[in-house]
Amino acid sequence: MQEFIIWLQHPGLTHFLILSGLLFSLGLFAILTRRNAIMVLMGIELVLNAANINFVAFSRYVTTTLDGHVVAVFVIILAAAEAAILLAIVLNIYQNFNTVNVDEINQLKD
Repeated sequence: MQEFIIWLQHPGLTHFLILSGLLFSLGLFAILTRRNAIMVLMGIELVLNAANINFVAFSRYVTTTLDGHVVAVFVIILAAAEAAILLAIVLNIYQNFNTVNVDEINQLKD
């Protein structure tokens, strides 16, 4: 039991990979099961954050350089731009179709 407590007190690469796997699984679950477009976007953000955790963890524990941190910053910038554009698209879809459910939007207007 004491080894488990010590293992929890000193986080290593395994801890971050487990956390990343959980976040990725939750994001994938949200993408596949949700009908609401906003929830699907939140699932995409969870998947991107899981990738960021992997980049930073491998950068810290394997290569000991800042390459993973730099890539994570670029992914965060990309996610912010994506969120802004997709939110505008979702608002436009709601204005035209009066719904944000992805399965109810099956036609494109001219």
